[in-house]
Amino acid sequence: MEWSNMKSVRPMKRNRRICIACLLACLMCVCPSLQAQDSLPQLPPRDRNSGPVYGSFAMQRLMKYIPVAGSMPSAFRETLENRISDPKKELFPLWKKISQMNAPVRIVHIGDSHVRGHIYPYVVRKLLEEDFGGDAVLDMKVTYGSSGLAHETGAPGIVYHILGVNGSTCSTFSTPGNIREVAGLHPDLVILSFGTNEAHGRRYSPSEHRASMDSLLSQIRRECPDAAFLLTTPPGAYVRNGRRGPRMVNPRTSLVVQTQKEYAASHGLAIWDLYDIVGGKSFACRNWNAGHYYQRDKIHFTADGYRLQGLLLHEAIIKAYNDYVETQLGGDGH
Repeated sequence: MEWSNMKSVRPMKRNRRICIACLLACLMCVCPSLQAQDSLPQLPPRDRNSGPVYGSFAMQRLMKYIPVAGSMPSAFRETLENRISDPKKELFPLWKKISQMNAPVRIVHIGDSHVRGHIYPYVVRKLLEEDFGGDAVLDMKVTYGSSGLAHETGAPGIVYHILGVNGSTCSTFSTPGNIREVAGLHPDLVILSFGTNEAHGRRYSPSEHRASMDSLLSQIRRECPDAAFLLTTPPGAYVRNGRRGPRMVNPRTSLVVQTQKEYAASHGLAIWDLYDIVGGKSFACRNWNAGHYYQRDKIHFTADGYRLQGLLLHEAIIKAYNDYVETQLGGDGH
């Protein structure tokens, strides 16, 4: 190509570049958001409503929480928080077994007429079966006239045996036959509900009471070395002031409860202090009485009274279990 022609081509190319540049400039003015690269999105506002984000292990633990509603009547006065006291974490091995639930978990509830009446512990049994599975036992109705022992199927789940004796104390329950029966049930947990009849002894002795608790627990522990123990305090009762006098709150119940609490503390045992939870020395009996939960003798309870006690014990058990689950959230499960 001749030099003169090449000179004419260069201005044309220069003009084309200028036009393209002007066109791009116009587009940038009309569409200021048009850029060679999309802008980074703004960070979303901080979520102040959601809880912490857990890993897969923690989520597995969270799924083991059991919801439980409060059962305390609103009319009850001077009540305490309904919880099991277990500062030594003696029940943690039991909660671990229940959490894993790869075999039957056996609970044996022994005690006096409050247990022998079956209603109170039967409420606990059925609720725990709903919580953790009832396939481990046959679904058989329990009445006062029936046995309180569960019939196992061999499947994993809760097995809750009821073994009460009317009029019993820790001392009178400690017979070879009763000990053999408890041991034969292979308990993972033994719940001991005594104290009402101890408090009715007019010559009540704290030292004798401690000795009888020690004897009973030692015998069961010797036969059931892997079992955990949960003491419960009595609900409270009235006694007559003389043969024909008016009924009055049994003044020895608070002494019995204090002995039980001291024994549990000194031996590292878990205890559910029903007496103080429902009002203690000042209000326990008054609360039961005002709610019409007593029978006429003001020692034993109506069906509603025993159902309420069962609801309260179940609530305390589930709270303790949930506390265990919470401790495992950040751990390794051991």
